[in-house]
Amino acid sequence: MGSMFRSEKMALCQLFIQPEAAYSAVAAMGEAGIVQFRDLNSDVNAFQRKFVSEVRRCDELERKLRYIEAEVIKDRVLIPETTVSPNAPNPREIIDLESQLERTESEILELSHNAVNLKSNYLELTELKHVLEKTHSFFEEQHDAAATPASTGSDSITKALISEDSQQVIRGRLGFVAGVVPRERVPGFERMLWRISRGNVFLRRAELAEPLEDPATGNEIYKTVFVAFFQGEQLKSRVKKVCSGYHASFYNCPSSFADRQDLLKGVKTRIEDLNLVLNQTHDHRQRVLTTVAKELHGWNVMVRKMKAIYHSLNLFNMDVTKKCLIGECWVPSRDVQFIRQTLADGGKAVGSSIPSFLNVIETNENPPTFNRTNKFTQGFQNLIDSYGVASYREVNPAVYSIVTFPFLFGVMFGDAGHGVILTMFGGFMILREKHFLQKKINNEIWNIFFSGRYIILLMGFFSIYSGIIYNDVFSKSVNIFGSSWKMNKTFYNESVHHPENTLDPKYHHADHPYPFGLDPVWQIAVNKIIFLNSFKMKLSIIFGVVHMIFGVLLSVVNHVHFRKTANIFFQFIPQFLFLVLLFFYLVALMFLKWVRYGATFEETLSPECAPSVLITFINMMLLKKVKSTGKCSPYMFENQKVVEVTLLIVALLCIPVLLVGKPICVMISRMRQKRRQYVINNGDLNQEIELQGREPIPVPTEDVELQYHPEEQPEEEQEAMSEIVIHQAIETIEYILSTVSHTASYLRLWALSLAHAQLSEVLWTMVLRKGLDLNSNFGPIALYFTFAAWSVFTIAILVMMEGLSAFLHTLRLHWVEFMSKFYVGTGYPFQPFSFKNILENEETVEE
Repeated sequence: MGSMFRSEKMALCQLFIQPEAAYSAVAAMGEAGIVQFRDLNSDVNAFQRKFVSEVRRCDELERKLRYIEAEVIKDRVLIPETTVSPNAPNPREIIDLESQLERTESEILELSHNAVNLKSNYLELTELKHVLEKTHSFFEEQHDAAATPASTGSDSITKALISEDSQQVIRGRLGFVAGVVPRERVPGFERMLWRISRGNVFLRRAELAEPLEDPATGNEIYKTVFVAFFQGEQLKSRVKKVCSGYHASFYNCPSSFADRQDLLKGVKTRIEDLNLVLNQTHDHRQRVLTTVAKELHGWNVMVRKMKAIYHSLNLFNMDVTKKCLIGECWVPSRDVQFIRQTLADGGKAVGSSIPSFLNVIETNENPPTFNRTNKFTQGFQNLIDSYGVASYREVNPAVYSIVTFPFLFGVMFGDAGHGVILTMFGGFMILREKHFLQKKINNEIWNIFFSGRYIILLMGFFSIYSGIIYNDVFSKSVNIFGSSWKMNKTFYNESVHHPENTLDPKYHHADHPYPFGLDPVWQIAVNKIIFLNSFKMKLSIIFGVVHMIFGVLLSVVNHVHFRKTANIFFQFIPQFLFLVLLFFYLVALMFLKWVRYGATFEETLSPECAPSVLITFINMMLLKKVKSTGKCSPYMFENQKVVEVTLLIVALLCIPVLLVGKPICVMISRMRQKRRQYVINNGDLNQEIELQGREPIPVPTEDVELQYHPEEQPEEEQEAMSEIVIHQAIETIEYILSTVSHTASYLRLWALSLAHAQLSEVLWTMVLRKGLDLNSNFGPIALYFTFAAWSVFTIAILVMMEGLSAFLHTLRLHWVEFMSKFYVGTGYPFQPFSFKNILENEETVEE
């Protein structure tokens, strides 16, 4: 949690590792996941790096694993899920893994090849059986047609031709070809036979009712048995060519009935024997694949880790003697000792006589930003990183957003009943998080909700709290402590029979405040909206000003940490004074009005004499004089006009300080730097010779970025004064204008809270109340349906749609109104070499 306030200190380290110990050392770093390697071979082709052959070996192993996994999935063998992640294999285990995968692949290839051959034989025998069965009916039909007397007309001519052809077949004068053809090719097959023979081929066909299995793919294919009768050897060769072109299989079919029956019996016997062999082969294949499936996850993890290690080693450089690998990496400063120990353990594991070691390099390069998070803080950190990754060692807004984000959401959502729904949903995801993590759901919307489960839980908690403060539970108030308002008998009777009465503090003032939250009697008051409108509007301004002041205060933490003294005096103090003297004074007027004026006070301090806070603030900005009207004073306290003029003058004086203070400071700093260089260059002769060739020592300036060391910035990289002036003018104008717009932007707390409450009340009145008011015999049935409709609308509109709207508005208040006061967000994330991240990313890509 400590690194959540500010990103961790990073160190740029140089590694000197012996080649034999490099593999085990990098493997240990990958398991730890705290090292980000830098590419020292960026100018070298990927195919010219030292460990490219090892990477190719890993690619070959991955190919074998993909083939094995495809065969396992094709046979619908269940791959057991496991969370155990084996370590990367050492170089000796790699050889055993390669041989094991090669044996497994060869065995599965042989089984697949044998299975395809057996299925091909089975398919041929099955097709031959169908050919023998179907051609028997064809020959029977031809025999019957030959025995039938000829008729008159066109039918008689056709039957005469058929009888003539049949007699020729019986006499052995016509030849025929029998076989099977894919069903979808039959129309083209018939047309082609007719064209090549000019109608002299007589074709009979019959479709197979049951599909056959393709030996290669296992897909179902539908085929048709055909017999083509023809005359002559020349026509026979043409028919066979057409059959080959349409992928038709033709079989030797005897013309006599007895020969066909004998062949059919033999075919059926062979099919039964082949079916038995196929079942035994399938059982053996299932046993092999089931055994392989248990090891598949471990093999995949080991190969991926091994490939990641060699990819990282390709980022290393080889020294001149080619006896040492040199690498550079970013490491959190507190983990440097762990890396040193890892290098020592890697050398001991392989028995290296020369130890590996680590050196910390001094640099002014911008380090990556690294915030250690856990499953609770990860969601809030993702919200901040979505806007921009924090600059190195900059104040991290995520730790403060853990409280402010759900609180501002609760102010806008503000319903205890709806907050309970959010809390239950977030609690359900948290209680079942292990189950959902193992299940690995691919739905993107669900993954977004699940990653923010702790945010949803806290938003629900704060919504319940705000709902209790507003005394709003599904648009209804709860009377726990009894009303604190004085209600005489007349008012009580009127409120019961006519629940639209105005609560007037002058006549029904409370003896004491309601113990917690809003008094439930406001639920029956006609001026409820007027009261809540004023209350929530002032509350949103108070929260907004406090939130922005907190953001400005956080900016001084950055200035102190980076030793930017000029920014403290010429940026933080003017900004803080401008915001406090104007807008915090507005908040103070609200509290003063609440305390000073009341219905039971004297006439000059009655609510009628209370001046408007907004009008008072506008008159202050315009320096307008206001005259007294009657006994009422336009001011809340003595010398208020003098105080307001003083505050306004001081606030306006902050603007030129913001505008020219920092540029003048930078200009003076650079003039001193040039004067110092001039003194050095005009020294004695010996000093000039002695200093010849040296670079001038730069003086720290204030116009450098936060992540760089100012004293190490070269003079030629310094920003031009014109750019500094323009940049400072833009920042000043933006801040002065944004204080007004950002304060008004917090009014969304008031607007969304009122809108949510009114939508909830309308839904209750227009839907559920209709079912409760029914007194007929069908009342329970109607109430059942109205409650169902009310529940659906409540969850869909008030919880999901309104909740998403409040979430986005809260996000905007943090990104724009709060974080713009101190957050730069120009850093880049720390991306360590981590096996866990690599495996998770690869699984996501595969899915």
